[in-house]
Amino acid sequence: MTHKKVCLTTLLAMALVPTLSLDDSAAAVRRVDAKPIAAPARPGIADISQSARQVERLAEQLMAEKKLPGLALAIVQNGKVVSMRTYGVTGAPGSQPVTSDTVFRLASLSKAFAATLSAQLVAEDAMSWDSPIINQLPAFKLRDYASAQTVSVRDILSHRVGLTHNTFDRDLERDEPFPLLAERLSDAPMACTPGDCYAYQNVAFSLISDLVFAATGDFYSHQVEKRIFHPLGMYNSTYGRQALEASPSWARPHVRTRGGWAPVRPKESYYRVPPAAGVNASIHDMSQWLIAQTGHRPDVLPATLLNQIHTPQVNTPGETRGSPWRRERLRHAYYALGWRVYDYSGHTLVFHGGAVQGYRGLIAILPNEDVGMVVLWNSESSAPSGLLPSLMDRVLNLPTKDWLGVEDN
Repeated sequence: MTHKKVCLTTLLAMALVPTLSLDDSAAAVRRVDAKPIAAPARPGIADISQSARQVERLAEQLMAEKKLPGLALAIVQNGKVVSMRTYGVTGAPGSQPVTSDTVFRLASLSKAFAATLSAQLVAEDAMSWDSPIINQLPAFKLRDYASAQTVSVRDILSHRVGLTHNTFDRDLERDEPFPLLAERLSDAPMACTPGDCYAYQNVAFSLISDLVFAATGDFYSHQVEKRIFHPLGMYNSTYGRQALEASPSWARPHVRTRGGWAPVRPKESYYRVPPAAGVNASIHDMSQWLIAQTGHRPDVLPATLLNQIHTPQVNTPGETRGSPWRRERLRHAYYALGWRVYDYSGHTLVFHGGAVQGYRGLIAILPNEDVGMVVLWNSESSAPSGLLPSLMDRVLNLPTKDWLGVEDN
């Protein structure tokens, strides 16, 4: 069975499982155990070049009307780059323009790299999805000692460790080192038995770096570079603040002030958890990442690997609330492994967003339609997220709406 079909059928099966009316913030969203059901493959999507051009124009209007500093956009279809556009400036002295090689901070878009590397190591029998991580990290503990004995790589990558929402993120933002925070997980409040509920994590998620070192004897970031960045031609991609600031062209983060958007120095805090939020990349590099994640680089990311990381693991109904496009378009939402999976008006959408001070980004894939999109911007505006439904609606022939507030009447 192809990657596209597995992803679609698994999502359809999970949509049949009742979603509990529970609070995401309390980490009480139950896992679902679903078996794929048969579903007919959708016909191929016609060339989306015209839709891509329309979205390019919307991005240009958005930049002008919202006075945003910089933005980069890429759209792929059938393993080819349909659109790669950059707008605005990096914020560096001299008003340098954003180019296809300008590096942005990816924030939580980094999580998919952790899942992908883990899947590569699982394929080599160097790691296991479901064996207890204490087999490789014997010092790992939770407040519930017995529960700690059951936590798996799958639990970590799907945010089902059993901890409360965003455990120790505030301490991370106060620059407490990751090793100390990882050790303190032994005293952290528990929300449920590991594997039984969802609660988004950054510190616990980044235990993957320790597992990678235990499995390979090599540092996590070097393994990603060797196994993913270099084979895919992602030569602007790096880890950490020092590497970001050493890039020939990099987008400065911007925060809102009374006088408009002002550049600031990138914060170090979330760089302390590389699997969760450590990657820097250009839009050129992210287009190559999209091509690989849509199944067109099987030499690096085979279909079996993509099926594993894109398969939903747990319900996340809170994701269907918030922005207007989520409320109107999303029927169901799940977390897979380093990726979110949505039912977007009956179509499977593989997605993740990212946000740290001064940066925002999103990446999305329609696996059954073989279309992908990534948008990176160096400000804290939420407005560019409307570019996602603006493209998806056009690709899927859904009624278009002015999700950005910039379209002509």
